[in-house]
Amino acid sequence: MKIGLIGNPNVGKSLIFSHLTGIGVEVSNYPGTTVDILSGVSCINRLPVEIIDLPGIYSLDGEGDEERLVRDMVLSHSFDVLVVILDAVHLERNLYLFLQVLEHRIPMIAVLNMADEAEKQEIQIDTHALSQITGVPVLLTSATLGKNIAEIIPVATTRASVGTYQVAYDRHIEAAIRTLMRVSDSGSSRVASLLALQGIGTDPSLLEAARTIAGELEEEHRMPVSSLLAGNRHHAASEIHHQVVSKASGKEMRGLDSWLLTPFPGVLIMAGILLSMLLAVFFIGSFFEELIVEACDIWVLGPLAGASLDPLVYELIFSFVIAIQAGLGIAFPFVFTFYLLMSVVEDTGYMSRIAFLADRIMHRFGLHGQAIIPMVLGLGCNVPAIMAIRQIGTKRERHIAAFLITMVPCSARTVIIAGIVSVFVGLYAALSIYLIIFSLILLSGLFLSKITPGTQLGMVLEVPPLRVPSPLMVLTRAWIHIREFLVIAMPLLIVSSIFLGLLGFYGVLDVIETATAPVVQGILGLPPFASTALLFGVLRKEMAFETLVVLAGTANLTEVMTRIQLYIFALVSTLFIPCVSTIAVLYREQGLKTAIQISLYTVFLGFIAGTVVHWISTLIPLF
Repeated sequence: MKIGLIGNPNVGKSLIFSHLTGIGVEVSNYPGTTVDILSGVSCINRLPVEIIDLPGIYSLDGEGDEERLVRDMVLSHSFDVLVVILDAVHLERNLYLFLQVLEHRIPMIAVLNMADEAEKQEIQIDTHALSQITGVPVLLTSATLGKNIAEIIPVATTRASVGTYQVAYDRHIEAAIRTLMRVSDSGSSRVASLLALQGIGTDPSLLEAARTIAGELEEEHRMPVSSLLAGNRHHAASEIHHQVVSKASGKEMRGLDSWLLTPFPGVLIMAGILLSMLLAVFFIGSFFEELIVEACDIWVLGPLAGASLDPLVYELIFSFVIAIQAGLGIAFPFVFTFYLLMSVVEDTGYMSRIAFLADRIMHRFGLHGQAIIPMVLGLGCNVPAIMAIRQIGTKRERHIAAFLITMVPCSARTVIIAGIVSVFVGLYAALSIYLIIFSLILLSGLFLSKITPGTQLGMVLEVPPLRVPSPLMVLTRAWIHIREFLVIAMPLLIVSSIFLGLLGFYGVLDVIETATAPVVQGILGLPPFASTALLFGVLRKEMAFETLVVLAGTANLTEVMTRIQLYIFALVSTLFIPCVSTIAVLYREQGLKTAIQISLYTVFLGFIAGTVVHWISTLIPLF
């Protein structure tokens, strides 16, 4: 059995999906689009039930990728049951999509989520009356508290109904629908006729007749047919809302938002929260790094150095241990801490407030405020951040956003900055790298906004209510992200470390280092082995740091490099060419030309920044 979850953005649909499916989720790209859909499997009465989380949309009539995808899947009856998730606090607005889905005559149930927030705002909803009016089962749930979530699948599989409610359109619209339903030989459905009036459909004769009728309707009413249909649906939604909402005091929980959504002190609070996140990553990650690295030195590397082993066997074992130490001791504490904090920010609803505050600033760079969301996501990983720019309105804005997001210091780059500069050079030096990177992002944004052709759109953004994050969901989100590191990055690091050990044992690294010495040593002032570490950083960014540790043969890098060398290495590797995963998703989302442009641009920035810092350090002592 296949069940689809459909609803507006920010109604808690993804949280309900997580409750129903756990963390065993598959992500697939819908054919012919750039939209990913999530699917998972639940079980009822020992039978598997596939659950698909459809993208959040406001209407089935839109022409965006998300709207077309959801409309096509609904029209093709891809689901046995649709679960329409509504926001109990903003029920009237959510009913618009609900009424559209009803017209498709698919078995469905309605889930009124955020019942706890509705109760706080003294909003009472008669779910029995709503069920009587629409003819479909209605559940009142709270995803954050887990209330009635377990009832969704049983109700969907046993009580789903096609519904009985039908929007009463303007008499001219109803006459047009009746006419169009008689056009094709087999007779078109009511919903097909409604879509044809808006130019949507595949039947040529139906579309031709609908164009003629739509022209007459628009001339008579002095407005587009789509506006007529929308007006009728909004009126129907309002009527239902008045019948089922018995008390809505209008009480809004706006206390905190009066601070968070205004330029002052909202911008200062935003800057403080983001800075606090970075500092927390530095301090917590550094603390656990020191514990793990020291334990590994004492209990593993010390006894290994004193063992009498064949040189080749020793090199292989040493490379394996160093890889484990670098991954678990250096990268893991920083990456997990960051994703834990990011999950808290997302679950509280503060991420949308960041977008609202950033809108005016982002317009200076040819973007709107919603682009700040993928940029903040880029602090975790550039790959999902670049995929998130699909939601940005125009090709011009997506092009600019792709450039800027690729420069954002992701968690892997934070591992380099925190694990090298913060630990061995100092906290202020680490923060100065962020200052350099964000200054280059600002300058690049201003430059791109001037030379990139195209138009710029405004922003429509729904700000969800502030919520207390669920500790379980925060940990689940963080675990999903860190699992990728453990499953993908760690094996890659171990294999790469052993491969490097063999290359070093047989003298191949010496050849590579000699060939790159004029640039790495002569221009950047780094030791020759740093070139190999920079190249391995293309696989995964944190591997530049981990490889440096492997090649140095010690986690205490100050034994083999000066403080200024460590600073330059961290700066170059964070600005240097993106990792392979980022390049791949750039190619998929933006095309080969843009992927090459961004890669060359970041290489240029990295070497210029490193060269400038090295040149300044020869004139005045920096650290």
